[in-house]
Amino acid sequence: MKTRIIHAVAGTFILVSLLLAIYVHINWLWFTAFVGANLLQSSITNWCLMGTILEKAGIKDNEKESCCN
Repeated sequence: MKTRIIHAVAGTFILVSLLLAIYVHINWLWFTAFVGANLLQSSITNWCLMGTILEKAGIKDNEKESCCN
């Protein structure tokens, strides 16, 4: 469950920041870059801040679909 939420949040942030870059200001692409950098960092270190936040909120990973600790 946690993994699906992380992917959904990241995808939503990317799409929203792209729309904001198109319709509001081009500097919103920096937010897109930030999300991408965090995804890359989590793939290297196997740690992501959103996963930690979700754990503290009481949302645990299913053993079958775990990709973030």
